[in-house]
Amino acid sequence: MQLPSEVKVKEVGPRDGLQNEKEHISTIDKIEWINQLSETGLSYIEITSFVHPKWIPQLGDAVDVARQINRNPEVTYAALVPNERGLERALEADIDEVSIFMSASEAHNRKNINKSIGETYPVLSPVVETAKSEGKSVRAYVSTVFGCPYDGKVEMNQVLSVCERLFEMGIDECSIGDTIGVANPLQVEQVLSSLSDYFPKDKLALHFHNTRGTALANVLTALQLGFTTFDSSLGGLGGCPYAKGASGNLATDDLLYMLEEMGIHSGIDHRKLLKSGEWIQNVVGKPLPSHHMQMLRSGGIHV
Repeated sequence: MQLPSEVKVKEVGPRDGLQNEKEHISTIDKIEWINQLSETGLSYIEITSFVHPKWIPQLGDAVDVARQINRNPEVTYAALVPNERGLERALEADIDEVSIFMSASEAHNRKNINKSIGETYPVLSPVVETAKSEGKSVRAYVSTVFGCPYDGKVEMNQVLSVCERLFEMGIDECSIGDTIGVANPLQVEQVLSSLSDYFPKDKLALHFHNTRGTALANVLTALQLGFTTFDSSLGGLGGCPYAKGASGNLATDDLLYMLEEMGIHSGIDHRKLLKSGEWIQNVVGKPLPSHHMQMLRSGGIHV
C-alpha cells in the first residue's frame, strides 16, 4: 500500500463545528478553546466566520475572537468570508487566510448563498483579488461535490467547472466537500482521479463528513491516491446548517489515531488534542460523536 509519510490536518471545529450549535457559546470559551488548540501541534485552525451574524448568530463575535486569541506563530489562523464586507472585517481582525465558499450544485448554492453559481463568481472574485493584494492566502470550499441534498447526483463536469473558475481567480487551495456525508471509497477514487487530471494534488484538500460512517474509509482512499490535506473537527463537532441531517464532521481525534497507527506523521500531540476535545465537550454540554470522546466518557481511555 502506497501511503504518504506525513499529512496536514486542518482543524475547522471553531468555525464549522460551532456554527451549528444552538446553545450560545461565549466569546471567552471560544478564545480559550482556540488557545488550547494552538498548543496541540496543529498548524492550521479555522477560527470563525465573517458571515453576517443574522445568518450564523453563533459566530457573531468573529472580530473579538480573532483579535483576542493568543496567536502561535507556527499556526495559520483562517476564517470564512462570504463577500467584500466580510473581507473588510476579516482584514481588520488580521486573519492569516481567507476562506471563500460555494457549492458545486445549483440548489445548495442558492440555499446557502442565495445566488446561482453564475451569480456567485462576481461576488467572490473581488474578495480573492483584494485578499491576495493584502498578502493573504485564499482557500475555497466547494460543497456538495459528492452529492446534493436537493439535486442528488452532481455531475463531475460541474465540479471541474467550479474548481477551474476558482483557481482562475487565484485561490491557493480548494477544499473538496462531502457536505452530506454520502461519499463512499469507490466514488472518492473516481472523483479524485478526475480532479487530479486537472489540478495538482497539493492544491486540493478533502472535507469529509461522517454522517454515514464512511469518513475514515474515504480518507484512506484519498491517502492511497496521494492526497495529503484533510479538514476535520475535534470530537466530530458540527455539520452543515443548510443541509438537513448532515451532522458529524470527520473527527480530528479519530483521524489522528488512524494516521498515527499507520505511521503517518501529522505533528499533532494526541493527548493534548483529546484534553481539548474533552474541554469543549463540557462547554457545549452534550456528548460529541467521535469514538475517542465516547471512550473518554466511558472511561475506556484517560488523558
